[in-house]
Amino acid sequence: MTARTVPPETSETRVVDPQGLEARLDALAAKADGDIAAVRLEVLALLKHADAEGRRHAREILDTDGSGWGCVRRIGDLEDELITAIFRFACRHVFPVGAPSNSERIAVAAVGGYGRGTLAPGSDVDLLFLLPYKTTPWTEKVCEWVLYMLWDMGQKVGHATRSVDECIRQARADISIRTAVLEARLICGETSLFTELSERYEAEVVDGSAREFIAAKLAERDARHQKDGDTRYLVEPNVKEGKGGLRDLNTLFWIAKYFYRVRAAHDLVGLGVLSGREYNLLVKAEDFLWAVRCQMHFLSGKAEERLSFDIQREIAESLGYREHPGLSGVERFMKHYFLVAKDVGDLTRILCAALEDQQAKEAPGSISAVIGRFTRRVRKIPGTLDFLNDRGRITVADETVFERDPVNLIRLFHIADIHDLEFHPDALKLATRALKLIDGDVRAGAEANRLFMAILTSPRQPALMLRRMNEAGVLGRFIPEFGRIVAMMQFSMYHHYTVDEHLLRSVEVLSRVEKGEEDDVHPLIARLLPDIAERDALYVAVLLHDVAKGRPEDHSVAGAKVARKLCPRLGLSASQTDLVAWLIEEHLTMSMVAQTRDLNDRKTIDDFAARIQSLDRLKMLLVLTCCDIRAVGPGVWNGWKGQLLRTLYFETEVVLSGGFSAVSRRQRAERTLEALAEALSDWDEAERAAYLDLHYEPYLLAVQHEDQLRHAAFIRESDREGKKLATMVETHAFHAITEITVLAPDHPRLLSIIAGACAATGANIADAQIFTTSDGRALDTILINREFDEDEDELRRAGQVGRMIEDVLSGRKRLPDVIASKTRIRKRERPFTVTPSVTLSNALSNKLTVIEITCLDRPGLLSEITAVLSDLSLDIASAHITTFGEKVVDTFYVTDLVGHKITNENRQATIAAQLKTVMAGKSDAAREKMPSGIIAPTQANARGGNTRNRQKTGGA
Repeated sequence: MTARTVPPETSETRVVDPQGLEARLDALAAKADGDIAAVRLEVLALLKHADAEGRRHAREILDTDGSGWGCVRRIGDLEDELITAIFRFACRHVFPVGAPSNSERIAVAAVGGYGRGTLAPGSDVDLLFLLPYKTTPWTEKVCEWVLYMLWDMGQKVGHATRSVDECIRQARADISIRTAVLEARLICGETSLFTELSERYEAEVVDGSAREFIAAKLAERDARHQKDGDTRYLVEPNVKEGKGGLRDLNTLFWIAKYFYRVRAAHDLVGLGVLSGREYNLLVKAEDFLWAVRCQMHFLSGKAEERLSFDIQREIAESLGYREHPGLSGVERFMKHYFLVAKDVGDLTRILCAALEDQQAKEAPGSISAVIGRFTRRVRKIPGTLDFLNDRGRITVADETVFERDPVNLIRLFHIADIHDLEFHPDALKLATRALKLIDGDVRAGAEANRLFMAILTSPRQPALMLRRMNEAGVLGRFIPEFGRIVAMMQFSMYHHYTVDEHLLRSVEVLSRVEKGEEDDVHPLIARLLPDIAERDALYVAVLLHDVAKGRPEDHSVAGAKVARKLCPRLGLSASQTDLVAWLIEEHLTMSMVAQTRDLNDRKTIDDFAARIQSLDRLKMLLVLTCCDIRAVGPGVWNGWKGQLLRTLYFETEVVLSGGFSAVSRRQRAERTLEALAEALSDWDEAERAAYLDLHYEPYLLAVQHEDQLRHAAFIRESDREGKKLATMVETHAFHAITEITVLAPDHPRLLSIIAGACAATGANIADAQIFTTSDGRALDTILINREFDEDEDELRRAGQVGRMIEDVLSGRKRLPDVIASKTRIRKRERPFTVTPSVTLSNALSNKLTVIEITCLDRPGLLSEITAVLSDLSLDIASAHITTFGEKVVDTFYVTDLVGHKITNENRQATIAAQLKTVMAGKSDAAREKMPSGIIAPTQANARGGNTRNRQKTGGA
């Protein structure tokens, strides 16, 4: 009933000799002399060997010619031959009948993907055992014998045993079964049975039901896309089920076959549905996707459908992709993948347009026909003669619209935006076919650029229109620099989408904030946006901030160059062009400073303010930074990052406004202490005086007043209960962060032990505030990323983290043991490499040395790093932990034991060398030396009690 989508190759596809296989099976049967059970294991071994050899041969050919379609054809043919041999063996030798009755007939048919004559290495084998009537003892035994033999071979078999009547009845009632029968293909057995099913299926199921079938398959497709994120640009796409994957091609052909009654995809060319070029595109897309899927199955040894990071590099190498300047081999491979996925979308759109034009009309003169003619009336659109409104969708007035005026390729989207119209498939199909009309003259024309800027800065849905332009190929053609990053992925766990999709999502975030739809997520930028005068420049910067990705030079610097060339063409003034170029060049600066620097350090703010120079730039950079992070992917943005950015903004705003330095640090600390004393006025005088004497200047300057009050109650309660060790948990839902405060005897490895305990519970540390009290205790606040939405769940989880910290600090659990199971590199991180780097700077802080490390993330890394810093006799004033997918950028503000910067070059080199050793994972010995606890007196007093931030002027 079905035919293959792609025409057969001219080369031989068989990977096993069917006559030779059947002859060897017949020989085994003769040897058994009627006792088939005695040779069953030999039969099974022979079949397994034939299967393994056939698949091995298919893989060898795939590695040689790279043809995915050829590979699945070979495996499909191999399966046909195996099933035919097993079925005939069962009928001839296991359950022979001399004169079979009319009911003792079976047709074995392939359905599903196997019904198309294609079978991926790890796919299920879907079979239909077709009977003339109900099951008989003989048919039941034969079917069972075939199935058990296939199962014993290790194959995954889905099957159904039905009569012709049952097939027709169930196909009418169930779209999935209807689709399976549509794909059915005879493998072996009674041809007349299969012919009967085919004829009755066409007459009793297909006739008159095309509309129902098409609607059901398109709805099924939409639901599948929604489940997978409704984008074809996920960097770990599902090759089978994802948008632009093989299932979309299957759906396209199911619909075409059902509606047009075609046997092969090539027939659509003769019907005028596809052009010759589009058919070739279909062939190439299917061949490529099959090649990828086969490689995935061969590499993983199972039906792996998600193209995950850990196999992308191997598949790229297998398919021959090599590194080019600016792009690795795996990134070039994935770009090809996404371009193919886009082609699949184009083909689907073209087919849908043809279907809409050619679907059967209602019977003439019927009421429904009259109503239909009225409701489907095409209406004029005010202000244009080139486009029409067809039931809420913009379409072309005639097929020469774009040839008459190529600027109409941009105007199409502008008019759709103004009038809130969807797109008729005909309009997008014609636009896709007319892309060559967008030449240098069109790009340079004032009208085309004016229309484009109106689309980009639209107060309605700019991202939606830009996405439609991108899908049609218009955006990349109109802005070639954007075209270079279409379908480009970055081989990184941090980025969830291709570069072009990321940029369009950034515009979408900006538009939503401007329309007041994101006030709860971005309260500050929602307040700032109305005051930003250069709105056009901001939208251009957001659209183009990553436009130079994939080039050999830094993409921020290269992107600024692109902006200087492109902005004048778009109609921006010289000052606006300079502003856009500056925003693109600095678009990562604010994020990096906020996440990797100590915002309580005066020099951090002064240096950042000197780089920004104006409040207008500060506002626009904040907006761009938030849009950029939000558009990276689900879960990347959280309230903690928002809080860091807000803190950096407000601190910098004061400096740029001429404030901040009016009150000295000492004066601010004194005022803070006075406020704390007043808030604790209900305490006993002696108790209050003793408490106020605990804290040094860094604590008073860095910790918010309300947090100081919580700490006071926490320490007071711990002291009254005589606890040497205590933890306190506080959740911050808006910031998506949970705070764990640890009170413990000070110890040089305290932060390392706490970090290890967090790693053992799977908690990701976002930041750490480290303080020492005057009586030799540590008051450390560890901020971990929130995991649960509900506070009750998060508090329970944080309590487990706190108890683990107490257990390892008290010695009840040994740190190397509790983190051992967590320190294996996770599967998703195996394919990534990050060159370890260490930088030490004395220019980033007036009082502290800043150590920044960059390396591949792994469980327990922070614990090992801080242990090394402790071994090097460095006091950590603050730690800032930033993770970008598989890469960590951790920053530590440190001094030596007497509170001085690390200025000796030899010592700096030693620190860098030892940190690189642990970053490279060569620190097993260091991990084994981790202390089991710090409560024992000999450990608590190891360095005289007060070992960190002892100087009243030190720390942050």
